Amino acid sequence: MGKPHKGFFKPRNAKKYKGDPTKIIYRSSWECRFMMYLDANPNILQWASEEFSIPYMSPIDGKIHRYFPDFWVKIKDTEGNIKTLVVEIKPKVQMQPPTPSKKRTKRYISEVAAWGINSAKWKAASQYCLDRKWDFKVLNEHDLGIVNDISGNSQVSR
Repeated sequence: MGKPHKGFFKPRNAKKYKGDPTKIIYRSSWECRFMMYLDANPNILQWASEEFSIPYMSPIDGKIHRYFPDFWVKIKDTEGNIKTLVVEIKPKVQMQPPTPSKKRTKRYISEVAAWGINSAKWKAASQYCLDRKWDFKVLNEHDLGIVNDISGNSQVSR
C-alpha cells in the first residue's frame, strides 16, 4: 500500500467555501479530486469539508462520538432546484460488510469493527440529513468518475 495522499487544498473560488478556506485539508487523492470538482463546478453554490459533526453511538464502546462527514455541499441541480448534500468518500471495499471468515484474524476483527463504526456513522448521518431535508451519499472511487452527476440518482451509492 502506498503512502496516503494528504495536504492542504487551496481553492480558486474561496468565496464558495463555507469555513476558513486557508485550512482545507484533504486526506486522500479522492478527497482532493472531489474538492477540485466542487471548487470548479458552477452548479456548486457552497461547500465545506469536515466543518461540522454529527453525534453517533459507537457499537464498539456504546458511547456517543462525533462524526465529521467529509463534505457538506449546496448544489443547484439540473432543474434549478437547490439541494444540500452531505457526502462521505470511502473505498468501495469499505462500503459493505467484510466477508465472514472462519479464522478470527486481527485484520478480520479490524474490518468488522470498521464496518460497525461506519454503519453507525452513516445511520446517524442519514437521520440527521433526513431531519433537515438534505441528502446523504457515500461515494467510492468508481463514483468519482461520474462525479458530474452527484445531484441525480445515477450510480451514486448510499
